[in-house]
Amino acid sequence: MARRCELTGIGPIAGNNVSHAKNRTKRRFLPNLCDVTMHSDKLGQGFKFRVAAKALRTVDHVGGLDAYLAKADDAVLSTSALKVKRKLAKAS
Repeated sequence: MARRCELTGIGPIAGNNVSHAKNRTKRRFLPNLCDVTMHSDKLGQGFKFRVAAKALRTVDHVGGLDAYLAKADDAVLSTSALKVKRKLAKAS
């Protein structure tokens, strides 16, 4: 399973561990992924996503899953999120 947020596309990034002696070794910074069930108001059902904690705050700020998916770019959404977005478009 890929370590990638299904709504924002955020994935691991590379960086360095830096010791006190300034020795640098490669490391990966992984996103804080959570398995959540998000409820759609228009469709009246819940959908399971693997989402970053930062994305959860963004979805709440925008006004819910329906509003977020309406504004989201198709290139960053996962296949399951795109299916939900298409269902929402049909329901409108």
